[in-house]
Amino acid sequence: MGYLLFVTLIQAFSFSLIGEYLAGHVDSYFAVLVRVLLAGLVFIPLTRWRSVEPAFMRGMLLIGALQFGVTYVCLYLSFRVLTVPEVLLFTVLTPLHVTLIEDALNRRFNPWALVSALVAVAGAAVIRYDRISPDFFMGFLLLQLANFTFAAGQVLYKHLVARHPSDLPHYRRFGYFYLGALAVALPAFLLFGKQNFWPQAPLQWGVLVFLGLVSTALGLYWWNKGACLVNGGTLAVMNNLHVPVGLLLNLLIWNQHEELGRLLLGGSVILMAVWISRLGIQKPVAVR
Repeated sequence: MGYLLFVTLIQAFSFSLIGEYLAGHVDSYFAVLVRVLLAGLVFIPLTRWRSVEPAFMRGMLLIGALQFGVTYVCLYLSFRVLTVPEVLLFTVLTPLHVTLIEDALNRRFNPWALVSALVAVAGAAVIRYDRISPDFFMGFLLLQLANFTFAAGQVLYKHLVARHPSDLPHYRRFGYFYLGALAVALPAFLLFGKQNFWPQAPLQWGVLVFLGLVSTALGLYWWNKGACLVNGGTLAVMNNLHVPVGLLLNLLIWNQHEELGRLLLGGSVILMAVWISRLGIQKPVAVR
């Protein structure tokens, strides 16, 4: 639990740093690539290359590609058309994706999850009812893809660690995660990156270094390790705790003029969507 709480604070602060200092100023693909490279420099030297099952390596490569590579490319792109509070609110749907993925792995179907998805879209419309545009919905969809891949990474990591137990510490087998992330980030940068949007100010480089070494390296490692130590319900709650913390930081420090009424109303509708998605989850029956 302590791992998840600490990473929640890091995530909440990181969203505002991205929105205020990088979005619109630094190429999104370059920012993601730098974060992966810095995190890799931390974990690759610690990684054990022998005595690790090939199936575990392949699983970690996939998890890294999903949970960081795809997730953060989509996240950075969404900042082009969404404000920081909107990005934070739309990430509240991650537990919905966790539920859908867990149901799929366990061959269950929860119709309430589909209902909650429609309610979530309605909540997004409330926040921007006077400025709804194709770009806005594209940002919303990008974030849902990011939510899905981030959720998939968490769920798959728990299953992978349980399926391949080892006496090695987690950090000895975590470097493969960043190689998987690099397999997405590097081609994305080479294909779509723009060199004229590289960081120009020392502050931008400083933010990238913080995001790479703290948010990406330590943050993702501690988050996945913590996810293995709690149950699914606790993990779902922790996936959303960064939203109120992040909103509070952003509104107090950088975004004091945000329209709070619509944010609160739309955010309440989105939270209702998360609650609806939990209705179909079967609770274990106590045996006496």
